[in-house]
Amino acid sequence: MRIYLAARFDRSVEMLEVAASLARAGHFVTSRWIHGRQNAPDLVSAVEDIEDLADADCLVSFTEHPNRGVSWAARGGRHVEFGIALVTGKRLCVVGPRENIFHHLPRVETYSTVAELVAGLAAPTVGAS
Repeated sequence: MRIYLAARFDRSVEMLEVAASLARAGHFVTSRWIHGRQNAPDLVSAVEDIEDLADADCLVSFTEHPNRGVSWAARGGRHVEFGIALVTGKRLCVVGPRENIFHHLPRVETYSTVAELVAGLAAPTVGAS
């Protein structure tokens, strides 16, 4: 399966490890952002992310526990990516807590760990919700 990983940008090193786990399970990660972006303009980054998401069958969103006063809270590209995947009919998986109302939709699969995600992806339509 072709998978797009959506997470905070500062989790890119962790996402490289996730991509390696998914590759060992026979999947391909389309997310180029996890390899880092040196001074790429926001427009270029946004276009690249949309292309990578369009090339995927599934979006895996890595969510966060709610914290107030954290600097990354104002950003939210991963939420936009989730919305794009939702309206384009892609398989939707969340690793971590449900952060917003859309994560509660019946078709969204939720997992606590990457190991649970890898096992759940082996089933084409049944998630761990």
